[in-house]
Amino acid sequence: MFSLQPLFLFLLLLSANAAPAQQCRFETSQGKESATYFEAIEWFTLLDKKSTMVKVREMGTTDAGYPLHLVLVSRDGAFDIAQWKQQQKIIILINNGIHPGEPDGIDASMLLVRDIVANKTTLPPNVVLAFIPVYNIGGSLNRGAVSRVNQNGPLAYGFRGNAQNLDLNRDFTKCDSKNARSFAAIFHLLDPDILVDNHVSDGADYQHTMTLITTQYDKLGGELGNWLKTSFEPALYKQMASLGWPMTPYVNFETARPENGMQQFYDPPRYSSGYAALFTTIGFIPETHMLKPYQQRVQSTYDLMKTITVQASDDAFNITRLRKHARIAARSIKEFPLSWRPDTTQHSMISFMGYGQAFKTSEATGLNSMYYDRNKPYTQPVKLCDKFVPVNTIKAPEAYLVPQGWHAVIDLLKLNGARYSRLNSDTLMTVEAYRVQEYKAAPRAYEKHHKNSGVKVATSIQAIQFLKGDYLFNMNQPANRYIVEMLEPTGDDSFFAWNFFDAILQQKEGYSDYRWEDIAAATLKNNPALARQLQEKRKEDAAFAGNASAQLDFIYKNSIYYEPEHLRYPVFRILPAVR
Repeated sequence: MFSLQPLFLFLLLLSANAAPAQQCRFETSQGKESATYFEAIEWFTLLDKKSTMVKVREMGTTDAGYPLHLVLVSRDGAFDIAQWKQQQKIIILINNGIHPGEPDGIDASMLLVRDIVANKTTLPPNVVLAFIPVYNIGGSLNRGAVSRVNQNGPLAYGFRGNAQNLDLNRDFTKCDSKNARSFAAIFHLLDPDILVDNHVSDGADYQHTMTLITTQYDKLGGELGNWLKTSFEPALYKQMASLGWPMTPYVNFETARPENGMQQFYDPPRYSSGYAALFTTIGFIPETHMLKPYQQRVQSTYDLMKTITVQASDDAFNITRLRKHARIAARSIKEFPLSWRPDTTQHSMISFMGYGQAFKTSEATGLNSMYYDRNKPYTQPVKLCDKFVPVNTIKAPEAYLVPQGWHAVIDLLKLNGARYSRLNSDTLMTVEAYRVQEYKAAPRAYEKHHKNSGVKVATSIQAIQFLKGDYLFNMNQPANRYIVEMLEPTGDDSFFAWNFFDAILQQKEGYSDYRWEDIAAATLKNNPALARQLQEKRKEDAAFAGNASAQLDFIYKNSIYYEPEHLRYPVFRILPAVR
């Protein structure tokens, strides 16, 4: 059978060489349609062939079986990443289509790179751009027109879930998808100064076309976080307003009433901006407003990417200097917050452009229903709570010791650049160990897991036999924050929270009551302290005193017969005084 695809590609290439300003589906449809996955990859491949400023690389695989592509754009046509670092060029990584039903960034990036190649816009010489054209390829191929019921265009788009039906914007730390593993490899190869992850919002109605999630300033920390809040981010807002796109922080009202104020979005490391912060990368999640026409959303995304690029060029010295300082500081930090909460005693004021709320009788339910009245626009100052304070601060050990059997965790630590050594022989070591005392397992699945929360642990010093080849992760390296947040069991997005260690929650050995009765009695005779503990518990707890099985279990779990591995967290802390 004769295939039209080679001819189609040849004609596109011929058109690209003859007319630099080749048009994409978005343009030929007057802003109503979005490129498919294959069209986007063909578009960048043609630009690679046409221009020395563009280089397209395949960078790992995805759950859909297709490779993840990386498009590099460099004004001088040089693509040596180590050389970029030596030249102190600012690297901006732009991720598109993590939610393929929100394709604004896909089309905007195609236009931006085309315009750079065609000299319609200028890429500063001290900035290089790296684009992931379509991150969630499986979702992009699952194309339809009805899944985003709240959204105004385009006519067809992809689906939120990937080829495993995962939301990839919850997968940056647990890495259930091949996509996330390939992304991590790209991220650490580039070590971007700025990450831009393009999205579309889904919520209240208001006048703004573009809203923005910025890495939490306090979480980013130090000079870098303060400079981001007081200098770099305000410059973006000012420039976007001058282009006709007055922005607001991502609309996250404390209640449905704007006058009660907004809170900055909390971004634990499962999200792209929270993940980036662990490595001192400035993260932005642009969120265009779902109800604005698609053409406007794409244009505002284009303008924001261009604005970030120009501002990064102007502030290149500060970005490089402050990131360097932050990394040096990360090596010597002794205390790490594992979660954050908004400080409601402090706030700043922003100008918010909303619509008045009104009520009507719903034609669907016959009941009272709220709606936003676009005939009643308003602009008013609104409180923004953008100061966060640390919660659950942990003092870091000298090193973490991870037994080699927990290879899934070790693989992710390696993937994210954690440096390690291995024990040269079987070794008895004195370590600080955690024992899980309380936790709550979520009753419903969340992104392929039943997350653990409300975790409480007890600590003790123990002498434990470790094996040749077990892993030591010393806390004197750039990946310190990632290591702590992932290995401490009480962290928001720790490996324990994501069920990587659930095997320790199940007791492996047990007993039969009739057999244990005699051994339990002998155990009490040989252990007077345990016998006293049992007697005290009987006095304090009448139900326990009348429950033979509970008493046998108490004796068992406080005896030498009880397995030490049950509920003992299998990551151990090496303290300076006990190593």
